[in-house]
Amino acid sequence: MKNFVSALALSVLATASFADGHAPVPAVDASNQSVANGVVSADKVVAAENGWMVVHRTDSTMKPGPVVGYAPLRMGENMDVAAILTEEVKAGDMLMLMVHAETGGMKTGGFEYTLGAKEDGPIKIDGALVMSVITAE
Repeated sequence: MKNFVSALALSVLATASFADGHAPVPAVDASNQSVANGVVSADKVVAAENGWMVVHRTDSTMKPGPVVGYAPLRMGENMDVAAILTEEVKAGDMLMLMVHAETGGMKTGGFEYTLGAKEDGPIKIDGALVMSVITAE
């Protein structure tokens, strides 16, 4: 019995260590959609830590522009993440849905990012932004 308990304890520790060393890989899964209701959503957003799905305007240059909406994210998988748009978005407009961190600001739980700032800034993997570009319908 003692060996069984020891083996069980080692198994639990090994599983916890494996989980700690393998944080979720950030990603955004979204598709073109109507934004007539003033909301844009992603089917799934994966975040390595608590943070934000931020909606930027963009165009054919694929550079993030002004922020037009955001929604909070929990660490891990977030399904059907919806952000209320803060200004009008017309059919044909391109939007970049991007994962941002909840770091560097003055308060936790309050979105503080402005274009180019470090507070609650974008997540990058190997220098690339974690995002998906959609077209409003």
